[in-house]
Amino acid sequence: MPSAEGAPRTLYDKVFQAHVVDEKLDGTVLLYIDRHLVHEVTSPQAFEGLKNAGRKVRRPDCTLATTDHNVPTTSRKTLKNIETFVEEEDSRLQCMTLEDNVKDFGIQYFGLGDKRQGIVHIIGPEQGFTLPGTTVVCGDSHTSTHGAFGALAFGIGTSEVEHVLATQTIITKRSKNMRIQVDGELAPGVSSKDVVLYAIGQIGTAGGTGAVIEFCGSAIRGLSMEARMSICNMSIEGGARAGMVAPDEITFAYLKDRPLAPKYGSAEWEKAVKYWTSLQSDEGAKYDIDVFIDAKDIAPTITWGTSPEDVIPISGCVPDPETFATEDKKAAGRRMLEYMGLTAGTPMEDIVLDKVFIGSCTNARIEDLRAAAKVVKGRKVASNIKRAMIVPGSGLVKDRAEAEGLDKIFTDAGFEFREAGCSMCLGMNPDILSPKERCASTSNRNFEGRQGAGGRTHLMSPAMAAACAIVGKLADVRKLVNDNTVPRRGSPEPVEIITSKAYVDTRVETDDNEKEAIGDQPEDSGPNTNTIAAATSSSSAGLPKFEILKGIAAPMDRSNVDTDAIIPKQFLKTIKRTGLGSALFNAWRYKEDGSEDPDFVLNVKPYRDAKILVVTGPNFGCGSSREHAPWALLDFGIKCVIAPSYADIFFNNTFKNGMLPIVISSKPDLDAIAARARAGEEIEIDLPNQLIKDASGNVLCKFDVEEFRKHCLVNGLDDIGLTMQMEDKILAFEQKMSRETPWLDGSGYLKRGKDGRLAARAKPVPITNRGETIKEPLEW
Repeated sequence: MPSAEGAPRTLYDKVFQAHVVDEKLDGTVLLYIDRHLVHEVTSPQAFEGLKNAGRKVRRPDCTLATTDHNVPTTSRKTLKNIETFVEEEDSRLQCMTLEDNVKDFGIQYFGLGDKRQGIVHIIGPEQGFTLPGTTVVCGDSHTSTHGAFGALAFGIGTSEVEHVLATQTIITKRSKNMRIQVDGELAPGVSSKDVVLYAIGQIGTAGGTGAVIEFCGSAIRGLSMEARMSICNMSIEGGARAGMVAPDEITFAYLKDRPLAPKYGSAEWEKAVKYWTSLQSDEGAKYDIDVFIDAKDIAPTITWGTSPEDVIPISGCVPDPETFATEDKKAAGRRMLEYMGLTAGTPMEDIVLDKVFIGSCTNARIEDLRAAAKVVKGRKVASNIKRAMIVPGSGLVKDRAEAEGLDKIFTDAGFEFREAGCSMCLGMNPDILSPKERCASTSNRNFEGRQGAGGRTHLMSPAMAAACAIVGKLADVRKLVNDNTVPRRGSPEPVEIITSKAYVDTRVETDDNEKEAIGDQPEDSGPNTNTIAAATSSSSAGLPKFEILKGIAAPMDRSNVDTDAIIPKQFLKTIKRTGLGSALFNAWRYKEDGSEDPDFVLNVKPYRDAKILVVTGPNFGCGSSREHAPWALLDFGIKCVIAPSYADIFFNNTFKNGMLPIVISSKPDLDAIAARARAGEEIEIDLPNQLIKDASGNVLCKFDVEEFRKHCLVNGLDDIGLTMQMEDKILAFEQKMSRETPWLDGSGYLKRGKDGRLAARAKPVPITNRGETIKEPLEW
């Protein structure tokens, strides 16, 4: 637990400091992770790395897995197993690979035949796996959701997923402190989704880069836990590493009787609540960035462009890019209007829709469905709406909605009421938009092609999306419902604690393999810890050394290049790190018929052989945590990116793959480098001396890089191997945590010997995976 002594500290400062295992003089921190959520898209390569290096999962009792991104949301009445139910071959392979991995490594797993299955960021809080004051990670950028509990929660790439699985730690540095304070009472029709969209509109998609945002103020305190989760969920869209809300009585009430929370009324519960209550920012704590918002200024808000920062009140009109401040912003605005098929000056309420999607980790909880149902009740979906979908965030949310009759309200109106999954949020399953279809969506991103190639997305709250479905156009919910559609306080009824077998969906025929995998972990009186002493750093092949890189540099004059643009979601359905180069910048590189666009830079000689990418606009790599983005760049042949700024997760992911992202904030220096790139000249990157040179060896500029990261790149060092040298410190930290915060060790169905689902049984791992050195190198 953090000490109360010293200078005033923020909520973030307290939680971060409480998890420091080791800190170097340069500020590099080995941070302990309390909770790890795993899904099928960003984990296959991580588990493969563990097997190749002979490593085990250190804390299975602190790890929870489910399938969500790829799974169909169609009826599961015919479900027997993943192999026969998931029709798309690559999706099926990822789902089956996760099932194999959780069995092999002894990790708790919620499969499609389990009512607890759902979107990772919904099932974690729902089960009480997410607790105040914890550190939470997942290979998904919207892990920030869990910050609503006063947890430090953030998305990580696949290499970091592997690192956490093996060591239960992560290598990081402290973030800046940012505060967004919202005071006053929210007006009728205004929800937490409107609050966060408005805030992102104020700060921009890079406004929180390098920072953790604490949301506070009377308007935030008045929100329910589910509403707070929606706000923290979209912290990443403001560029932040994480978002947090200090825990309070609303938080504690939500956690009461959750299966994995401390037992309500027990001595452990009382001790936990005492600690959780201390997790408030101290009076006088300093913030690096402060943003103050008056709640009365927030109206029902939607997006008009292709970034979450492109927001406008529903009562407004499509903006005119010619009024934007800079030429770059004007050009970007013109591109957005063309892509979105909009004309400047058009009233937002005149824009006709094709589809409506209510779901995602942002807005698929029971309160979201209640808010939408209140608008829909007794009405019909407009005749021009081709499809209106309700996708609950978990099997338990779906059950609750059905118990309350919400499903009938939706289906009577003409909505589809689906099974749990990520669905149209990112369109990795069959739920996608066709080119030029326009969708009102409660999801979190509106990038080009996010919900389907050529699809046009407008982000909004569930109540607003419901209103859009009824009207057939972008609509103002206040014109359909007079009183408030959004709950302010309280929380949904707690999940009933029953044996895990009772969660198995009786509509589903469970196959024999799944049945025999239920509940036979050995009894163990201590925390479920696999020490890392058995595997040595020599069991990893490490990374190629990065010293001098000389090659063609391709110029790219774009801002806010997101990871969906770097590699679209349809190419994420792989269990390997390789073979993604052909998918790099797919939507820009190829025409609709699949032929190359001769105007795109990487299709032009000499840039087909580029080793360096020079980006003149800021915030490169914003969006999701997918490590497939640097993999695609690397597979194409690009080992270095030069840009004025990067999104945090992408920046971290490049280093994990032996790549060098260089920050050049000086415009004259960047212009000089870009000029050489446009001339088709070679550029030399001298990492040991931190210099960028032209083809003749003349120095163009110097650059900065953190000493630890430079050391790892120059020497080709493996982070996991380095961390394994800290085994004694990690073990001592775990012993201390078990004494001071025993509720963080596996409990409930995560406690060894308790009845669990699918991963409770760990198959024997071959002896070659028990610490012996693997001779063949890792596939990079």
